[in-house]
Amino acid sequence: MSTLQLFIDSTFCDAENGETTPIEYPADGSIHTRAAEASSKDAERAIAAARKEFDYGKWRQTTVGERGEILRKVASRLLAEKDTIARLETLDTGKTLAECEMDVDDVASVFNYYADQASATIGRVVDPSTPGVSSRTITEPVGVCVLITPWNYPLLQASWKVAPALLAGNSIILKPSELTPSTTHYLVKILVEEGVEPAAVQLLLGAGSNIGPTLTESPDVDMVSFTGGLETGRSIMKSASGTVKRVALELGGKNPNVIFADADLPAAIDNALTAIFLDSGQVCSAGARLIVEESIRQEVVDELVRRAQQIRVGDPFDQETETGALISAGHREKVHSYVQRAVEQGAKLLCGGQVPEGAGYFYPPTILDECDQTMDCVHDESFGPVLTVETFDGGSEAEREANAIAIANDTIYGLAGAVWTADASRAERVARQLRHGTIWINDYHPYVPQAEWGGMKQSGNGRELGPTGLAEYLEIKHIWHNIQPAKAGWFADPDNS
Repeated sequence: MSTLQLFIDSTFCDAENGETTPIEYPADGSIHTRAAEASSKDAERAIAAARKEFDYGKWRQTTVGERGEILRKVASRLLAEKDTIARLETLDTGKTLAECEMDVDDVASVFNYYADQASATIGRVVDPSTPGVSSRTITEPVGVCVLITPWNYPLLQASWKVAPALLAGNSIILKPSELTPSTTHYLVKILVEEGVEPAAVQLLLGAGSNIGPTLTESPDVDMVSFTGGLETGRSIMKSASGTVKRVALELGGKNPNVIFADADLPAAIDNALTAIFLDSGQVCSAGARLIVEESIRQEVVDELVRRAQQIRVGDPFDQETETGALISAGHREKVHSYVQRAVEQGAKLLCGGQVPEGAGYFYPPTILDECDQTMDCVHDESFGPVLTVETFDGGSEAEREANAIAIANDTIYGLAGAVWTADASRAERVARQLRHGTIWINDYHPYVPQAEWGGMKQSGNGRELGPTGLAEYLEIKHIWHNIQPAKAGWFADPDNS
């Protein structure tokens, strides 16, 4: 069985202590590969190599146009080798092969988008309103950037960070989840083969607990971009504060999906299923909270249960399968405990909620009705195929609208949400008042690389994708050039008056 190696100082290598970690296939629990387990010494080597490259190396000295063309070549390679990459992603994550193939297409789109953004790195002329002065801003790369990615969308989340960071001219240290390193490892090979300066890319594999503090506390690291859980994000902010480095965080969400009585119900119900059960609910923007107008609650819930019970859960490589496994045995236990606690607190289990027999870490689509804001299941992120149903009502349309907004905003998170209604004016009013970074109207889940992605409140800070996603990896410098230098004359000079 092969072992995925680290990539440090332009060389693939084993961990300094020789340790490796097994990588499971979640659909049956088998070990399909192993990965080197980086130590703090490996992290220190990676930081030193990245620092040296940024300060004295070649990558930041290349033109942004050259860097953009390399990103375009990377996109082409990804598409050409999509079958191999998607298979690796399925083996790591337990997601269906069809989903992983779509993810590779999206990853290529991200690299192509940023390949087109070379002009976005150009500064601007500033009018100083002062004769004889040239004033302008320029952009420069931030420096050494640590990029920490999650297990649910390993390659896609890596692309959101890697593409803009490299286009900007930074040196990167890439740290994928210890559960799903295969496609990130594959990406590093493509990056180097397609022309990225090898020393500008470091790859560390293994548990974040072993190397995280070394990366986030180091004064030689200029930025940390992290996608993952809230508690880890808080820890990163705290450890990075000692050197006041830049931190960008995307920390998940508890996302409301609001359905008004005048909505196109067949479309709303079908999309509600996709919102929560895609990738078995292991999506940071999953529509885990269904908030439905009371007058249509029973109709909506009955149809959701009927449809949810027909979802085909199984072998990710089977073309008939609609959703695959959870990432691990431990995560499935967490999801199941979440459901049990919800029932104990008064939620009504309508379907699912049972751990199936047999191999693999599967969990059925689960719907919890009669939920309210006193229950943990409404506020805590399950990160599994679990939908909670809440309702709103009111004596007038304005009251119902206000109540729906209040319920949807009653969360510490603020990543994404949706509103379903035939009333375009109401849709816009609700979308404006929902405190979430992405709002869909009569839709759920689509995104494009051109539009920013990120959360409000405790869903994180900063943005990925779009022009702002590139700006995260750029420093802005103001240059004031006095073309006609003269004495300031502020302080008197009696000897030379």
